[in-house]
Amino acid sequence: MAIALEGLYSKFQKLLSTTDTQILRYLHQKINWENRMVAIMGPRGIGKTTLLLQHIKLNHKVADTLYVKADDIFFATTGLYELAEHFQRYGGKHLFIDEIHKYPTWSRELKMIYDYLPEMKVIFTGSSILDIYKGFADLSRRVVKYDMTGLSFREFIRFETGKELPVSTLEEVLEGKIQLPEGLLILPLFRQYLQQGYYPFYKEPDFLSKLENVTNLLLEVDIPTFANMNSHTIFKLKKLLRVVADAAPFKPNLTKIARIVTGKETQRGMIGDYLEYMEKAGLLKKLFDGTSGISQMGKIEKLFINNTNLMYLFSGDSPDIGNIRETFFLNQTSTLHQVTHPKAGDFKIDGHTFEIGGKKKTFAQVKDIENAYVVKDDIEYGHGRTIPLWHFGLLY
Repeated sequence: MAIALEGLYSKFQKLLSTTDTQILRYLHQKINWENRMVAIMGPRGIGKTTLLLQHIKLNHKVADTLYVKADDIFFATTGLYELAEHFQRYGGKHLFIDEIHKYPTWSRELKMIYDYLPEMKVIFTGSSILDIYKGFADLSRRVVKYDMTGLSFREFIRFETGKELPVSTLEEVLEGKIQLPEGLLILPLFRQYLQQGYYPFYKEPDFLSKLENVTNLLLEVDIPTFANMNSHTIFKLKKLLRVVADAAPFKPNLTKIARIVTGKETQRGMIGDYLEYMEKAGLLKKLFDGTSGISQMGKIEKLFINNTNLMYLFSGDSPDIGNIRETFFLNQTSTLHQVTHPKAGDFKIDGHTFEIGGKKKTFAQVKDIENAYVVKDDIEYGHGRTIPLWHFGLLY
């Protein structure tokens, strides 16, 4: 056991030595790290591992801290609870577990750690597909969950230029309180972000190829693992994503989609399940009618691809610019707000209606609506109820 533990420490320290702590993600300061058990959930590729390692490097001593990957070969012969027990016996206080969904009995053993090792603090990451509140071991009273998303436009600006813009509230955006930093060419940065900027690994060579690999892993490994899918069903899942990507955003007809994807109209309920999995995996985003129940699949008004980087991946270099604009707005605002589809206009948030368009967009479609705003692309500054689209990338 001791030799194997030394191996885990060696891997941990190598990772820690290469971890850059200059730029921290928005979620880092929102997490209450003092909780006994914290879950950080999110899709592949959005920076969960880096977040853990940065926090360790800035706040913990290696002597009483251990970081492990849940699929490490170590766990072929030793259980997670057994590791935690041994670690505590030798002074361990903080256990960080990455990709918990790859450990088969994660729920039961996390519960055991919480119940029988009260001095141990556990922080773990997991796939957003995973429902940590379900299963044979109920963790709902024991774990505090945080959901992580990709980079906001504000975070991208910091990564790309080193300039840190303050986080703005929706109210500050609506009141025109956003100031453009002197010397910052915001529109070229915004175009770059839309194509390659949502995922923290955007600077790596062959970004789109790596993003395609992430997408394939979600469709071929993550979703099938949790949904018990066979290879034929995986093919249907990919076909469904292509149907949505080619037409999004659009109002889904589940019967029609079922006929295209499976050849059977009777499988519309299965299509609803597929859409749910892909939304949790960070591939799609559903927009609901504001007057209907959020949880009812039949009340979906539109389906969107999750973010604009994925749109460029699926559609090549020339996706529809109108779809790009709406996708950006929904992606950035829905991280902190409930966004719905209004009777007129494109989106509604907290009683405010938004119409999205280019610099020539007018108020014609929302002229009789109270608290309506026109959100324009290709402009640096706004006035009155006209707001630059990029402002909505400063919310987190």
